[in-house]
Amino acid sequence: MGCLRLGLVPNYHHNPSLSNSRSSLILHKYKTGFLPCSSFPSNKNLFRSITIINPIKLNKVRACSNSTEKTMVKAIRVHEFGGPEVLKWEDVEVGEPKEGEIRVKNKAIGLNFIDIYFRKGVYKSPTMPYTPGMEAVGEVVAVGPGLTGRKVGDLVAYAGSPMGSYAEEQILPADRAVPVPPSVDPITAASIMLKGLTAQYLVRSSFKVEAGHTVLVHAAAGGVGSLLCQWANALGATVIGTVSTEEKAAQAREDGCHHVIIYKEEDFVSCVKDITAGQGVEVVYDSVGKDTFQGSLECLKLRGYMVLFGQSSGSPDPVPLSAIAAKSLFLTRPTLMHYTITRDELLEAAGELFANVASGVLRVRVNHKFLLSQAAEAQTALENRQTTGSVVLIPDASL
Repeated sequence: MGCLRLGLVPNYHHNPSLSNSRSSLILHKYKTGFLPCSSFPSNKNLFRSITIINPIKLNKVRACSNSTEKTMVKAIRVHEFGGPEVLKWEDVEVGEPKEGEIRVKNKAIGLNFIDIYFRKGVYKSPTMPYTPGMEAVGEVVAVGPGLTGRKVGDLVAYAGSPMGSYAEEQILPADRAVPVPPSVDPITAASIMLKGLTAQYLVRSSFKVEAGHTVLVHAAAGGVGSLLCQWANALGATVIGTVSTEEKAAQAREDGCHHVIIYKEEDFVSCVKDITAGQGVEVVYDSVGKDTFQGSLECLKLRGYMVLFGQSSGSPDPVPLSAIAAKSLFLTRPTLMHYTITRDELLEAAGELFANVASGVLRVRVNHKFLLSQAAEAQTALENRQTTGSVVLIPDASL
């Protein structure tokens, strides 16, 4: 059933010829909202008192979340795997939230390398065509029936599943969205949800970094790398970072790297051995993959942890168990979704992340902003390693 609507209705006793068309007039001409007073003659004698009109579904009033009507919004769509050119700017339909869901109008959308993996087909999207994107912050504009704990106007953030944040609006499971505290602005929150939660589980769960540890972070000036360096430093570790340019090296130093290696000019394996007096590091955080994987294994000390959480240069070659056994190494290929399965895990991780941002432990670098319609240009810059820090997409309609 739709929502009851109130409106002024004509006094048909003054014009009997209209009495038979009353129902069709109301239901046909005014399906989308209240009956506007301007639609009727200005003579006050033609109107009776306010009367309850028959229930009418109202598309623009978001509280009617049981409506089946849909709204058109702009989004990036992918119809085939390939380069940035497959990212298409299209109109899509967004319905109303069902039970356990919310509808969110995005204010800022995070860009991540995993978006490129899906675009290329390295990871398989659940549907085709699909809307990419796994991170955003927005305002709740509708809640599903019976949902408590969320209300229209709330500012929420999400990261991970479901995919689809490259859109002006989207439907989300309410239990995957977390409240954004007033101390964190929407653009900052959008830039750190996926990357920040990734950094959180990497230093707190995959391998628990402690004071006295030495860690190696590849792509130290990247979105996750920047946060990893700051977080590990704050935990008391000695941080070694690899970067591609002197400009990125300067940023890595600002972010807490005690030693920075420009891998295009130096062999990072030799440098790490020199820095650690031949002992190696307790853990390597590697998001590069193919180009760095074998060297990363060489940098580990006995019983060290190889944490491969990305593959921007491609998938590493298969590793024989004998290579792991040589130093009793631990190898893991973690993903964020497995560390935030429950609502409690998600809230705990997000709470720690936002607290570190608010306290200044983590300095967020949003160095690049693009319009959502320019997603192809943004992905090209990220893929070609032309960015530092975080990249954020801003919905065109919000500007």
